[in-house]
Amino acid sequence: MTDATPSRHWPQPEVAEDLGALRRAAPLTHCITNVVVANVTANVLLATGASPAMVHAPEEVADLAAVAGGLLVNLGTVTAEQGEAARIAVRTANEHGVPWVLDPVAVGPLSMRTALARELVQERPAVVRANASETLALARAAGIAEVGAGGEARGVDSTAGPEAALGAARGLAAETGAIVAVSGPVDHLVSPDGSVVRVPGGHELLTRVTGAGCALGALVAAFLAVAPDPLRAAVAAHAVVAVAAERAASGARGPGSFAVGLLDELSRIDPHARRV
Repeated sequence: MTDATPSRHWPQPEVAEDLGALRRAAPLTHCITNVVVANVTANVLLATGASPAMVHAPEEVADLAAVAGGLLVNLGTVTAEQGEAARIAVRTANEHGVPWVLDPVAVGPLSMRTALARELVQERPAVVRANASETLALARAAGIAEVGAGGEARGVDSTAGPEAALGAARGLAAETGAIVAVSGPVDHLVSPDGSVVRVPGGHELLTRVTGAGCALGALVAAFLAVAPDPLRAAVAAHAVVAVAAERAASGARGPGSFAVGLLDELSRIDPHARRV
């Protein structure tokens, strides 16, 4: 198991390199995401340096998915129409070599999205980004035997920590070939070979504003367009958000000012700095 360098430092030079690449390329990031967080997600992408496109219509998603740098499929407020759009976009992305992220929001207790997530996770996402309870539920839905213990979903909240979901994450990663990124106080990023990178940092205020995790999934998709491999993309996205959250929290009066500060700090991070 590998740890990133402690918070308030860059985890490794590759993160700075990949952030610099993202700022130069401004990759088009296609987001099929939930209505609650679309604005937050778009603003996080813009602040970091990517170019968001929030296109959900089944009639249009193939056109965009074919030319995007990365694709996010987020199931937060999924409808039948959005589910069909996700299928089309994923199929198109795979045909054109566009890497994509699955964010299986609130799978487990809700049947339609759980069935859709089970279907989509078999389509070879580059990264699955979820909290611990969602990871456990998705592994169960996908028929992964070693899912670990504990942790039921409560809406979009997790009642388990990342360590409790490591068995499930390893099973999902081995089955699908994806990096499985389990969010928590310390994020755990699991590779198909079972190795784990832990990204510390961030702040508790991330859990008190709408859309932080969903926006993180979109940022992973943006980094997939410029990083040399999915693990580096996932590490870069998680590390950048962790650093920006710490900086934003230091001057925040509460969740509202933190949310605004997070955007400011994402835009201010200097990829050439050695310390934050």
